[in-house]
Amino acid sequence: MINPPDDDSTDRTDDAPTGDAPRGDEPRSGGGGAETTTDDEPVAVADGGFADDPDAAVGPRISFYGGKWASTIPLVVFILWAIFQSGVLGIGDTNGLVIGALLGTILGMFFVRGDWKAYANTIFEGMTQRVAATAIVAWLWAGMFAETLQVGGFVEGLIYAADALNVGAATFPAAAFVLCGLLATGIGTGYGATVAFVTLFFPAGVLIGANPVLLFAAILSGAVFGDNLAPVSDTTIVSAVTQNADIGGVVASRFKYAILAAVPAFVAYLVMGSVLSGASLEGAAALRESATAPGLVHLISMGVVIATAVAGRHIVEAISWGLIVAIAFNLAFGLSSVSDILVFTVTEQGAFSSLPFVAVGETAGVGGSLYAGAIGFFPLIVLTLLIVGMARIMIRGGGFEAILEFLLNSVATTVRRAEVTMVLGTAAINGMITINTAAEIAIAPYIARIGEKFNINGYRRANILDANTSALGYIFPWAGGVLVGYQVMVGPNGLGAEYGPEMVVNPIQAVPYVFHGWFLVIVFLIAAVTGFGREYIPDRTSEEVSRA
Repeated sequence: MINPPDDDSTDRTDDAPTGDAPRGDEPRSGGGGAETTTDDEPVAVADGGFADDPDAAVGPRISFYGGKWASTIPLVVFILWAIFQSGVLGIGDTNGLVIGALLGTILGMFFVRGDWKAYANTIFEGMTQRVAATAIVAWLWAGMFAETLQVGGFVEGLIYAADALNVGAATFPAAAFVLCGLLATGIGTGYGATVAFVTLFFPAGVLIGANPVLLFAAILSGAVFGDNLAPVSDTTIVSAVTQNADIGGVVASRFKYAILAAVPAFVAYLVMGSVLSGASLEGAAALRESATAPGLVHLISMGVVIATAVAGRHIVEAISWGLIVAIAFNLAFGLSSVSDILVFTVTEQGAFSSLPFVAVGETAGVGGSLYAGAIGFFPLIVLTLLIVGMARIMIRGGGFEAILEFLLNSVATTVRRAEVTMVLGTAAINGMITINTAAEIAIAPYIARIGEKFNINGYRRANILDANTSALGYIFPWAGGVLVGYQVMVGPNGLGAEYGPEMVVNPIQAVPYVFHGWFLVIVFLIAAVTGFGREYIPDRTSEEVSRA
């Protein structure tokens, strides 16, 4: 069919129902995240779809002095703190961000009308959301897996392979972008891919002379690519389900946008890899000369994770199988000892001192790759729980809905403006709710509401929603995707402690170089303005919807 032009006079709205557009007197199928009434206007879920139970989808429960906008105070204070700490002072400290989140949460409480109990309970309500737990579990499992590969000599194996294949410092960031993108696409988690690549590929690349900032940004770009395109990615699934579209069709329809962003990003990493110089690390030459091939056996360990994830297994199960294989390889090939993986250190000889996982030392404690890989993320886990708690306060206070209502009623007045609003709206919410899946769930009902008002197809809505959520979740320096990589550098027994300060990149330094993320946002801004790839509801029906 011929789609209408994008000028203001011919925009199609829900006043002119067509095709399979939901009628007001019919129940809406699928998980669109919006309730349906007997009127033509869908009613957005008041909590932005954040709730796990239907009873939670009610109006604001917390009243603030200053109105609904005052409910944004905790998150606004946190963002200003993050900008001052990271951008102005150049301090990339996750623990410092935790303090900013705590103070923002406390300050917001003084604006609450009446009893503060509801405010306090909302913090706990937000912290128990599944989206936060999902990210935390992925970090813990990926951290243990990556650290076990590292003690098994995988980094040395990568350095050996890079020398053998003549992959120099200039081309290493571009190669890391491609490989991280493939891993993230395979396992469906950009967070997990970031942890693995910063733990393993990042030190290998810096040791052969790649620029640390560019290499970190290239890894983040790969994570963006995988999060955006992987059929098993949580952001892909959320974007499809909430916009009433099938996952296969969504992935197929977004492929062209992903490639349009990925090709120039790859070229940019090749160019900038030749322009930016690498860091000078003491002992780097000796490490390169001593690098050996046996650690490359862990390519099989990573392959097990990818194959298991692609086979449809849960990411926890996939990484667990990879971890088991990695431990078996370490022990069978003598790549590491049992105590490198797990060790209980005691101060005196005893009955259990002869066990391979018990050692005698000056200070009692627990160690090994499993321990170090998990505890490194504890500060980030605390920060994540505080962020989703603050987001919940904004939702319960009505601030989230106020932002979206303003955009819906005052800005999105034509189909072109509606799509630009969807792009910028997702960007704004991602700046505040920095766990990308949580941000996507929160804004999804409003994207559906704006899109359905102008008859924009579910595939198109899902693509706009997911592209910006995936991209900006790895660009903002306080975003979860960025901090999880940074935590690998600064955590206990992290890269900074092992190799030196040259292995630590301040998250704000990487912002300009997350090329795939920026290009993806630009592609969708251009698509919104020009209408490139725009589909309307009658143009195509989701296979899942058509089967219903």
